[in-house]
Amino acid sequence: MAQSLANVVVHIVFSTKNRYPFLSDDEVRREMHAYLGGTCNQMDCPVIIVGGTADHVHILCKLSRNIAIAKMIGEIKRESSKWVKTKSNMLTKFSWQNGYGIFSVGKSEVEKVKPYIFNQKEHHRKRSFQDEYRLFMKKYEIKYDEKYVWD
Repeated sequence: MAQSLANVVVHIVFSTKNRYPFLSDDEVRREMHAYLGGTCNQMDCPVIIVGGTADHVHILCKLSRNIAIAKMIGEIKRESSKWVKTKSNMLTKFSWQNGYGIFSVGKSEVEKVKPYIFNQKEHHRKRSFQDEYRLFMKKYEIKYDEKYVWD
């Protein structure tokens, strides 16, 4: 085969440092989601949807076949952190957590994940970020140590 082809959709989740509600302002949160999506697009990782709450984000996108996952997420976090710190004095201490979760999404699941991400604010009236993340770990059968997850 002369051409390399891929269609890998992923659901990325990460929080602010210590889940501090840096993104509590609706306008800042919308701008952050747009910025994250734009950064993904620039790395040839077409964004499908970005959502989240005051303390975490969800990104549904296609993976580029030309960039490693860790490099992509590191770039997304680095660029968005630098950008948001310029928005106001209240955000100069903004930081993302060190880690992240990334989960594969089958083609048939994309349409189910989109509304889930879109409705994060409503969803988290019933379930905390930590409980949500634990459910992802269970669903995807990922072994983890709690003391290393919540920075």
